[in-house]
Amino acid sequence: MRLTNRSGQLDMPITVEVPDKSASLEPNTGIIPYTTVNLYARKEDYEEIFIRNLQVFADTVTGQDLEFIPLSEFPKSFNESESFLTPPQNL
Repeated sequence: MRLTNRSGQLDMPITVEVPDKSASLEPNTGIIPYTTVNLYARKEDYEEIFIRNLQVFADTVTGQDLEFIPLSEFPKSFNESESFLTPPQNL
């Protein structure tokens, strides 16, 4: 778990193991040239956000902009959330 600063940014990037960049330089290597991660974000009085299969490539800083949706005054559920699935790259 990581907490953001007042601007919603992480003070330090999260390091993730990824396949070597050379895996993406030639076709049909059988190696997916990225790693997938899941992102879960929560903010008081807003819907939770869950993003599955974010793609992280070698030598690349991956950023994800999030737009939180305020909970209504009388929500249908106190556990509302938005879920997104990132489809695989067509490589």
